[in-house]
Amino acid sequence: MPWSGGVLGLTDLGFVAGPSKPIVLAVMGPHNAGKTTLLGAWYLLLGCGHRPNDKLRFSGSCSLAGWENVASPLRWKPGSVPPTFPPHTSSTTARIPGLLHLAFKHGRDHRTDYVITDAPGEWFHKWAVKREAPDAEGARWAAEHADAFVLVADRQALEGSEMGTARTGIQLLARRLADELRGRPVALVWTKSDVSVSEEMEKAVRSAVLRVIPKAVEFAVSIMPNPDETENVQGFLDLLRWVLNVRRPTVQLPEPADHNPDPLFRFGAR
Repeated sequence: MPWSGGVLGLTDLGFVAGPSKPIVLAVMGPHNAGKTTLLGAWYLLLGCGHRPNDKLRFSGSCSLAGWENVASPLRWKPGSVPPTFPPHTSSTTARIPGLLHLAFKHGRDHRTDYVITDAPGEWFHKWAVKREAPDAEGARWAAEHADAFVLVADRQALEGSEMGTARTGIQLLARRLADELRGRPVALVWTKSDVSVSEEMEKAVRSAVLRVIPKAVEFAVSIMPNPDETENVQGFLDLLRWVLNVRRPTVQLPEPADHNPDPLFRFGAR
């Protein structure tokens, strides 16, 4: 069998999409903004028994090896080497994002599959500047197929020496995403929330995003030590709960005039 348990590609999606179409989440943001670290933190929290919803239970994954590759650097291991951040997601050869799969059950029978993108920030920057950029095919795929989006704002970059470039980058990406949105839900996620950002900068970025995506909801996450450890965990779980509540719009069949229950007659006869 070709399945390896690593990150999925289009061919591998058949292992997930056979029973039903999965919910696709696109995680978008600039280079080094913490997108892969966010995914690794989710995986480790689930592995430790945390549950974003008391009614949901983890029900498997077709990409456990891929999740392990993402999360392994974040783990404490025997020896003197401390945890570190996951390596940068490569943008050299892939044409679509790496896809990580999770499945959850609600009750005994209802199962929902989720596919989450792990893509390099360079793709999204090129896509934000020029929609048809030849090196932005992965970003275009994510924008076309996602059911929901996580838009990452890196607080560390917004306070550093390149703060102007970072602010412009998130503004361009928000505008491009707004043009492609078609009513799909968006979460604005402030990563590295332990870093202090000037009130003016935070307000400028928030206003730029909400101006073009007024229904975006905000979250803040950080993996750095905090006097209140629960608060850090809760930020990741709140965001994951939002993701797991995403649902694809359904088709509502009109009620026939004669209340005939047969669906073949619901649209009338010629």
